[in-house]
Amino acid sequence: MDIQPIFAALRKHKIPAILIVLEIALACAVLCNAVFMISQRIGELHMPNAIDQAGISDLNVQGTDPKLANADIPRDLAALRAIPGVTAATGIDMVPLGRSSSNSNIATTPSGVFQKDSPNVAIYMFTKDGPEALGLRLLKGRFFNDDEYADSKPGSNSYVPGGHVVVLTQNLAKHLWPNGDALGKQIWIGPQDTYTVIGIVADVLRPNQNGGPSQFYWSAFFPIGPYPVVTDYIVRSAPQDRQRVIHEAVAKLETLSPNAVVKGKTFTEIRDKYFANTRSMVWMLVLVCVVMLAVTAFGIVGLTSFWVGQRRRQIGIRRAVGATRVHVLRYFQTENFLLSTAGVVIGMILAFGINLYLMQHYQLNRMSWYYLPASAIALWVLGQLAVLGPALRAANVPPVVATRGA
Repeated sequence: MDIQPIFAALRKHKIPAILIVLEIALACAVLCNAVFMISQRIGELHMPNAIDQAGISDLNVQGTDPKLANADIPRDLAALRAIPGVTAATGIDMVPLGRSSSNSNIATTPSGVFQKDSPNVAIYMFTKDGPEALGLRLLKGRFFNDDEYADSKPGSNSYVPGGHVVVLTQNLAKHLWPNGDALGKQIWIGPQDTYTVIGIVADVLRPNQNGGPSQFYWSAFFPIGPYPVVTDYIVRSAPQDRQRVIHEAVAKLETLSPNAVVKGKTFTEIRDKYFANTRSMVWMLVLVCVVMLAVTAFGIVGLTSFWVGQRRRQIGIRRAVGATRVHVLRYFQTENFLLSTAGVVIGMILAFGINLYLMQHYQLNRMSWYYLPASAIALWVLGQLAVLGPALRAANVPPVVATRGA
C-alpha cells in the first residue's frame, strides 16, 4: 500500500494524530514499568526460603525477667519439646520475615568494617537445636557443637555473641569470597569480634529487606546460650499439627511465666503478613495496567471514529474510484500502525527514563530490555483491535452517499 496519502492526511489532521501518538507513548511508558514492577513483586512473593516454612511455628514471649533468662529459657525449651508432635525447638533472637531485625556490618578484614561498602547482614542467634528447629539445609562444613553453644555469650557488643564461629548463607558467602571457598575464613563485626566460618547453608531470608532486595539473603547464624537476647521460640512439627502445637505451647508458656505475654503464629502466617503489602501492590499495578490499556483503547476508538466522520467524503471518493472495503480497512489499519509506532518509540524512551529515575530514588532494579518490545507488541495489537470498529464503519460508507456530502 502506498503510504504517501496517509502522511498527507495526517498532516491535514495534526491534532488527532498528535493526541493518539501521545496517548500511546504514555501508555507504553507506564505499561513497561508497571509490568516490570509486577514481575519484580511476584518474584518477591515466591522467593525461596531454605527453612521448613510449612512445619515451623513462632512463639513470641514478652514481659519476662531478663535476670532469670539463664534458668527460664532451658525450662521453657524442655516444656516445648515435651509437647506431642514437636520434633525440635530452639530459642532465637529474631524470625525470618518477622520484621524485627538485628543487623550489623561485617567485613573480611578488621578495617573493612568501617568502609561504606561493607555488607550489612542479619545477625541470627539461636540456642542448641537451632538448625534442626528451623530446618536449615547445610551445603558445606558443619553446624555448631555443644561446646560452641555453651561458650557463646554476649560479646564486647551486646548485640553479637562472644563465641568465635559462624555459619553463613550461600549468597552472603559468595559475596564475601566470590572466587574462593568461605570455609575456614574469618569475618569481623567491629575491630575486636572475629568469627571463623564453619558452615554454609542454603539461603534464608532476613527479617526485612534492610539494604534492598539484593541483600535479602545476607544472613549470618551464631550460637548463643540462654541469654536475654532470646525473645522467640521456634518449634517444628508436622504441618497438620501446627495449630494444636501452638495452642498447647502458648498454654504451657503462660503457665510457666504468668506475667509474660505469649503470642503464637505459624510461619505461613508470618510470611503472608510480611508480603501482604506486596500482594496489594501487585493488584494495584494490575489495575493500573488494565485502566491504562482501556483508556488508550477507548481513546483510539473515539479519535478514530471522529476522524472517520470528518473524512466521509474522502472515503466516498476513494470508494467511487475503485477502492474496495478491504482497501479502506487496510488504509486505516496502516494509518493506526504508523501512529502506534511513533507513540511506541517515544514511549520506550520515556519508559527507560522513568526506570532510571526509579532506580536512583526507590532502589528498583534495572528493567530488562525485553519489557520494551513486549509492551510495544501489546500496544500495536491493542491499536489494531481498537481501530477495527471505526475502520469497518469507514469501509461500509456507501460511495454515493459520501460523494453527496451526506
